[in-house]
Amino acid sequence: MKVLIIHSGTIGETLLTTPIIRILKTERDAQIHLLLPQERMSILNENPYCDKTFDLDAGILFLRNRTKSEEYDWIIDLKNDLKSFLISRANSQNRLAFKNKRFKRWLYTKTRINLLPKKHLVDQYIDLLQPLSIKGDNLGLDFYIPEKDEVENNWLPKTHQHGYAAVAINAQHATRKLPVNRLIELCDRINKPIVLIGGDKEKGTATEIETFFEQGTPEEEEAIEGLNKKAIIFNACGKFNFNQQASLIKNASWVFTYDNDHMHIAAAFKKQLFSIWGNTTPHFGMYPYRTQFTVFENNKLNCRPCAFGGYSNCPKGHFKCMNDVTFDFYLPD
Repeated sequence: MKVLIIHSGTIGETLLTTPIIRILKTERDAQIHLLLPQERMSILNENPYCDKTFDLDAGILFLRNRTKSEEYDWIIDLKNDLKSFLISRANSQNRLAFKNKRFKRWLYTKTRINLLPKKHLVDQYIDLLQPLSIKGDNLGLDFYIPEKDEVENNWLPKTHQHGYAAVAINAQHATRKLPVNRLIELCDRINKPIVLIGGDKEKGTATEIETFFEQGTPEEEEAIEGLNKKAIIFNACGKFNFNQQASLIKNASWVFTYDNDHMHIAAAFKKQLFSIWGNTTPHFGMYPYRTQFTVFENNKLNCRPCAFGGYSNCPKGHFKCMNDVTFDFYLPD
């Protein structure tokens, strides 16, 4: 059987397709091709269950002809828009299209009426495959790191070579991120060696946290109630490529993330995960999949969730979803 999966989305959303790629390969011995944006192809380069990828950003006519020559038995359309429909119809009558939940998400954010499915997005994808007699394997997400990008333990400071907590501070929107003072509070609360993970955009925030724990003034310390100032920070932001960041998460003892790509990477490696939610919510169906996790969120607000994506600033101006969220956890020695 030969299958084309059409998908677009973030890195994390791409990872959410990996269970159906694996299941189709292992249960049906299918040849799996993916049509997705070029910048997402690298996520699947090392995936042994994926046989070929095509660039979704190419023109429709080119893609129709290019994919038609492959003679697919089935097309799994997870994108389900006009472009994917036109490509699908030119290739196979056997098309399974995922019904997007845009209206239900909009309704939830605007009215708090929640008609969203009460199951994870991955399980919704697996349900879509029922016409193919797919059972599922409950194994979770897959992420494969190239050997050259595995971070060696001796690359880290000696203070971090016997275990650390990874804190991923990147997010697509500002309303998914903690303010710096709350990040400092979180790091102090963790009270373990910490690796701050992010890209170039997070370097400024990470440096601010690192500097605070090295030489914060008494006035700064007093501004954060109950601060012990025990965190030992290694600022990895902007120093490692994405696969190496994934390796840092893989090797961590605990992982703290926002609703971001790194959350799904941590889930793929079955880490003990603490996820922090601002303007979004686990009810959207993309919470950590098949791993032990704790959710930190402020459920006392009637303005949350305010968007499926996010904003550069809180629409209400108070940002209580992050300013007032509480951290209740214990990390064993």
